[in-house]
Amino acid sequence: MKNQISTPGFLWPLLALICVVVILIGLYAALRRTDWSRSAGTKWFAEIAVSIVVWITILVILAGKGFFAHFEKIPPRPALAILIPLPFVLIFAFSKRGTQLLESMPKQWPIYMQSFRIFVELLIWFAFLSGKLPVQMTAEGFNFDLLTGLFAFPVGYLCFRKKTWPKGVAIAYNILGLLLLVNVLVIAMLSMPTSSRVFMNEPSTELVARIPFILLPGVLVPIAYSMHIISLRQLLHKKKPGSGFIGL
Repeated sequence: MKNQISTPGFLWPLLALICVVVILIGLYAALRRTDWSRSAGTKWFAEIAVSIVVWITILVILAGKGFFAHFEKIPPRPALAILIPLPFVLIFAFSKRGTQLLESMPKQWPIYMQSFRIFVELLIWFAFLSGKLPVQMTAEGFNFDLLTGLFAFPVGYLCFRKKTWPKGVAIAYNILGLLLLVNVLVIAMLSMPTSSRVFMNEPSTELVARIPFILLPGVLVPIAYSMHIISLRQLLHKKKPGSGFIGL
């Protein structure tokens, strides 16, 4: 069956686009629940939206020029696509404005968002079947990230809608989700054609340095760890009295 199944390349940018749109819709909804002025909220929303568009544009241009397809140094350049958004996410999550925004956001939202990882794993699986990614990147190998996506709605719903599960379950979910994400990232790095390559079976994971697959490390992975960071920030931050919101 391997090498006989192929998926259109546009599914990667389509998934990334859907995820970004959903995040922006949720962000806008959260902004409307703050006490900020309309102009301040609109400006903040526009800055975030433009920043995302600029980042994706830079990512695609660099990938098109082959910038990420250099594996001579450790860590390989695709790691930059993963790490560059991280400080901006942390600044957002721990800034005063960011904290205010997260206080107005239902706690289940960032957890629900993790369900997109189901579709990521499906695309990775089909890439394996078509001979583009190695087996260790799939659930058949050492990638168990699918579990994060599958448990997203049950954890979010039962912890914060039905409230039959304690908040600690959501905290544990986020921590385990981050660990599973780190696990697959390490596997991907150790499967790249570098001097430190551990998984020698072919193909390597050099595919993620090219368009449209650069969207996996450059957009989809940052979305995954961003939702965990945001959720943990919500759950561990002591909100001011009267700032709670249950939501949908």
